[in-house]
Amino acid sequence: MTHESEPLGLAELQRRLARFAAARNWQPYHTPKNLVSALSVEASELVEIFQWLTPEESARVMDDPATAHRVADEVADVLAYLLQLCEVLGIDPLAALAAKIERNEQRFPVPGERDA
Repeated sequence: MTHESEPLGLAELQRRLARFAAARNWQPYHTPKNLVSALSVEASELVEIFQWLTPEESARVMDDPATAHRVADEVADVLAYLLQLCEVLGIDPLAALAAKIERNEQRFPVPGERDA
């Protein structure tokens, strides 16, 4: 069952990840500690692709189909582990991001707006 034509929502992606893990009896291994470790490993694999590129090369990384595929796969791995971690910890990732953006907007106002 592929969903190539229309993107899935965040909740459905989390459910698919949970079903995938449950079908393989992986839940005992999906502890917060293990998921954070896996997330770090996958983020490092994404860093590895960009490690020795110049800023200009990194801006064009998606121009090469093979490299673009690797980048997309690693982004997917990072997101998958982050969503699984959020599920295990009971964090709504979109609500957490919205709250963080709001705090950052308060902490880092646009120059000149604070005095206005």
